[in-house]
Amino acid sequence: MHPSTPSQPDDQPADTLADELPSKLASGLAKVGLVMRHQAWKAADHAGLSPTQAQVLALLHARTTGDGLTMSQIAAELAITPATLSDSVAALERKGLASRARDQRDARIVRLSLTPEGARHARQNAGWPDVLLAAIDTLSDDERAVFIRALIKMIHSLQAAGQVPTARMCPTCTYFRPNAHDSPERPHHCAYVDAPLAELDLRLDCPEHTPAPAPEAQRTWQLFVHGAPLTPRRPAKPAKPAKPAKPAKPAKTTKSAAARARRVRSPQPRKES
Repeated sequence: MHPSTPSQPDDQPADTLADELPSKLASGLAKVGLVMRHQAWKAADHAGLSPTQAQVLALLHARTTGDGLTMSQIAAELAITPATLSDSVAALERKGLASRARDQRDARIVRLSLTPEGARHARQNAGWPDVLLAAIDTLSDDERAVFIRALIKMIHSLQAAGQVPTARMCPTCTYFRPNAHDSPERPHHCAYVDAPLAELDLRLDCPEHTPAPAPEAQRTWQLFVHGAPLTPRRPAKPAKPAKPAKPAKPAKTTKSAAARARRVRSPQPRKES
């Protein structure tokens, strides 16, 4: 006897299970997000900071170039209100971890930067939680490549919908050349460093990121996702209306034919004997 093949329950058809897949993925991502949030709160509490204060320090640490960030830039990056940010910045200044200063080129602009003590705190908490890194280590290289590509597509969709701040990802950068090489291992190219890139090399937050102009960004994204730019289909030309049939011309009759027709129609007088 052949082993029986497990079948779907009668009350749960295959199409219903397929419909549940987005919910399963969203639930799984929520669980990962819960772990990350819990670990972030734990690290911030250990350092005597609120989660928002810890996020501000981490952001300033990641953007080490320049003279700091403006309040509007920080609020946009962290997706928080200016009022919430103002309270957190004031607390960081009281703790000696951050300081505000006028921009050297434009005195109307105020920038926030780390103090030496704030930079030390940020370095200590810059790494990802060990429990999360251990979970990522369970993935193979192929699984990581699929995962990073899926994350890029999801973040791009959320960004287009205005649900997340603008991410400095490779596929939205003017230096990114998708599918520029025949090599399946390193198909992409970065013009900034002039080097081929594998899927695992793609960044979600690149400090050298330069946003591509809108038409170029759309074409680059299509090349990255589909392998070729999508050309819009031209609408089908409407069928030309049929020409009305010309009326048939009456047949021409010759003079001899007309004469014969008259003789046939007109009776001939009888001759008297």
